[in-house]
Amino acid sequence: MKKNSSEETKESRYVRQVFALMAIFYAPVQWTRLATMRRAPAVLDQWVTLPIFAWVSVWCSFIEGGASWRPWFALTTQLGSVLSYGLALVHARGFEVALGGHIVYAVHKGVRVHRLYGDHLSQRHLVLALVSCGGFVGLKLLDHWLARYALFQCVTGHFWSKVCDVLQFHFSFCLLTCLSERAQARQKAR
Repeated sequence: MKKNSSEETKESRYVRQVFALMAIFYAPVQWTRLATMRRAPAVLDQWVTLPIFAWVSVWCSFIEGGASWRPWFALTTQLGSVLSYGLALVHARGFEVALGGHIVYAVHKGVRVHRLYGDHLSQRHLVLALVSCGGFVGLKLLDHWLARYALFQCVTGHFWSKVCDVLQFHFSFCLLTCLSERAQARQKAR
């Protein structure tokens, strides 16, 4: 199905386009953080990261709910995501806990919606999204340890985690677009 075809619902297009806009907005934040290595872009990066993971859950719920849009669910999920950043203010590892919760919930929702509507193509996107997510987290956490090796002295593990972050966006977008199309096709066949 073409993305702008009359077969795609207005709500499905909205959910997809919000995710795409989040990626477009996030890119300069991410690259500013890498280029400057300053605290302000790092904090902004964290503030933007949590709602993006939460939007994956919103999109999965949209697909699971038979492509029915629930704006209050989306709003409360995003609000809860922003408020979860408060953990960073009360504990040194608070952001990691909040991010970990967001990741676990997004992965759970993604796997669940894949089981409902997935096929071999979406399975490939799911696996690549999960591997990219693992790289995003693992390379960031192991950055200092990896710095002992020449390969990670010029281009750091943190930089490579950002590459994985971009791939994670791409494959999540491909997965959820594919699953949305399959869910809508199944709805029309009923």
